[in-house]
Amino acid sequence: MQLLGFDIGSSSVKVSVLDVDKGVTVSSAQYPETEMTIVANKPGWAEQDPELWYQNLKKACNKALSSPEVKKDQIKAIGISYQMHGLVIVDEKGEVLRPSIIWCDSRAAEIGNKAFAEIGEDWCLQNLLNSPGNFTASKLKWVKDNEPELYSRIYKIMLPGDYIAYRLTGQIMTTASGLSEGIFWEFPKDGVSDKLLEYYGFQSSMIPEIKTSFSDQGTVLDQIAEEFDLPKGVKVTYRAGDQPNNAFSLNVLNPGEVAATGGTSGVVYGVTDNNVYDDDSRVNTFAHVNHQMPSSSLGVLLCINGTGILNSWMNKNLGKKEVSYPEMNDLASGVPIGSDGLTILPFGNGSERILKNVDYGSQINHLNFNIHTPAHFYRAAQEGIAFSFKYGMDIMGEMGIETNVIRAGKANMFLSDLFKNTLSNISGATIELYNTDGAAGAARGAGVGANIYASFEEAFGGLSKVGQTEPNTADVEATQEAYEKWKSALNKL
Repeated sequence: MQLLGFDIGSSSVKVSVLDVDKGVTVSSAQYPETEMTIVANKPGWAEQDPELWYQNLKKACNKALSSPEVKKDQIKAIGISYQMHGLVIVDEKGEVLRPSIIWCDSRAAEIGNKAFAEIGEDWCLQNLLNSPGNFTASKLKWVKDNEPELYSRIYKIMLPGDYIAYRLTGQIMTTASGLSEGIFWEFPKDGVSDKLLEYYGFQSSMIPEIKTSFSDQGTVLDQIAEEFDLPKGVKVTYRAGDQPNNAFSLNVLNPGEVAATGGTSGVVYGVTDNNVYDDDSRVNTFAHVNHQMPSSSLGVLLCINGTGILNSWMNKNLGKKEVSYPEMNDLASGVPIGSDGLTILPFGNGSERILKNVDYGSQINHLNFNIHTPAHFYRAAQEGIAFSFKYGMDIMGEMGIETNVIRAGKANMFLSDLFKNTLSNISGATIELYNTDGAAGAARGAGVGANIYASFEEAFGGLSKVGQTEPNTADVEATQEAYEKWKSALNKL
């Protein structure tokens, strides 16, 4: 028996096939090999065409299914992970009305800040557990204010994963976890917030049918099954935003457990059973994949927009793509801790939540033309990313989320020993790496949703630790000194 996992990112789409008996991925593929285009028609904007996700998914799926390890007739269920906070709108025919306003788009930040003040900060924090901020609800309000004719034609709103599931099954659905990441969910009520809908002037009919994350969410249409070369009758049985799903993929489901990623953006995600929030909404609390009242399971999410994208920028512009990422890591490791005084603030990918939804842009400080080389830039970039994690983790600590152990997949920034060592040294946390990723996690989720696994424990039978990094006492003091210098530059913003 096999399971299929789709991970719809903003950089690429990944597909994994998981063997249920072995508990491991037997085939995976992503498309495109290079990063998908993000359209920025104005500064701070970020849009993608949902059709692009669908076509790239089809190509990645066809590639993954071509492996001889895949038994197509044994594929029993599909799970979907997707980039969070995006807005997809469709008319009554199910046609997309405009490009998706995706997670790193900043245009709605002031709309959300205004709502935070006018609805009431205490009410928002106690009921939505967040400021409306730059999330999906505020993006929809931007459409309402700036594209009224188009807004009048909206039949349903969706998150990116909802749209992909709709294209596969023909059914428009969403989840409580997804609505919470869009700041539509009122936690004490355990339902869509009427107060938020009324304030923004939204009709409740725009909200799709709500399902639990692990459930029967529709059968793949016969013509789509043929298009994707899938067996007829396979169901979608799981969906979740990429960060709750990443935590799930690492078996982070219980209070006190912490997961992290370091892709285009960087995330630390801690699970709690308390309705906690940050007064400034610099980190955000959402319904976790296993949140189902009366049992409360919440994820506290720290997000830094400019992490892997900064490393990618360095590769494209300083390395001219002629220097590979492993070579960048080697060059950076030859530079002392602190990068000989060079510091980089990695905030160049839209409004940053930990900076109260302000887009300061990235900052390069203390550049010395006589000392610094590209190697210094490579190191300062990775140090800046690790230091931004530490800055946000301190905020999480104030909320009671401790980060003594961080679980991560062996991918992206966590392939760099320099990054792992810097993060471990500055945070004091042990970093554990596992043989998983978002697509594999989505496949495991599909198995839970389809009742193929009898429990969460059974679903993670094949998950294994493949690496561990602990703080190096000899380097902690120098790393702390470098962090204080970095934080001094941050405090000047």
